[in-house]
Amino acid sequence: TRFTFRTGRHVPRLGVMLVGWGGNNGTTVTAAVLANKLGLSWMTKTGRKKANYYGSLLQASTVCLGTGPTGDVYVPFRDLLPMVHPNDIVFDGWDISSLNLAEAMRRAEVLDWPLQEQLWPHLEKMKPRPSIYIPEFIAANQEERADNVLHGSMAEQMEQIRRDIRDFKETSGVDKVIVLWTANTERFCDVVPGLNDTADNLLRAIERGLEVSPSTLFAVASILEGCAYINGSPQNTFVPGAVELAAQRRVFICGDDFKSGQTKLKSVLVDFLVGAGLKTKSIVSYNHLGNNDGKNLSAPQQFRS
Repeated sequence: TRFTFRTGRHVPRLGVMLVGWGGNNGTTVTAAVLANKLGLSWMTKTGRKKANYYGSLLQASTVCLGTGPTGDVYVPFRDLLPMVHPNDIVFDGWDISSLNLAEAMRRAEVLDWPLQEQLWPHLEKMKPRPSIYIPEFIAANQEERADNVLHGSMAEQMEQIRRDIRDFKETSGVDKVIVLWTANTERFCDVVPGLNDTADNLLRAIERGLEVSPSTLFAVASILEGCAYINGSPQNTFVPGAVELAAQRRVFICGDDFKSGQTKLKSVLVDFLVGAGLKTKSIVSYNHLGNNDGKNLSAPQQFRS
């Protein structure tokens, strides 16, 4: 199989809509970009810190282009292709919790308090849009947060998500919108012939209010609006019908887990152990910093995903 990859040279004004905007990931990435954009610094017990992108693959890493007369030649990753700078991204999104981003940032307990104080007046103006909430797909212990949810039939809720995308694009003036799922892990959704095995069947299932997960509803809404959709949780969002619909509409979809924390660490460790000739039979981990993610995963069906 041969692939041809093409990229546009025009750098668009990019909007990113986060599903689960008020969660730990959503609040922290929004706050981090804002702190960099404003050039903030704050005191910690080890001294003054200044916002930077040192942890960013695109902004901080380099790539070896080849070997020149004086040795290997490296360039910043961000200079390989025309790329959007994080400071230029416009954020919006949905959450089942009504807390504004400042209150959600405080609840997450990730950032140092002196930094939170500086960000507070900016983030308190940001409020998530009502989101899709289907209780049977996430842990019961999440119900206490669900005070900012859409109502109506499944089709009506998906149509509202489509309106939200259009509204954001129009009011923010962005050229392109990416929708990114950073909400809770859902339970798996069975792939059933006649339900979600084809694009037509999936769309009919949504119209009839049959079993379709919130993440799949967001994916379908994004695809129908021509927006790329990235899934950051390990549930099977991309049922065959969603994949077929994306192919029909020529919309980019990807992702089955962020692997941003201990999951990634375990992947690296296993690779090291296998490379050292050691057979890994099992890994046991203690999710002591999982916050609400760990709470949701304490439910058996979500953990199984």
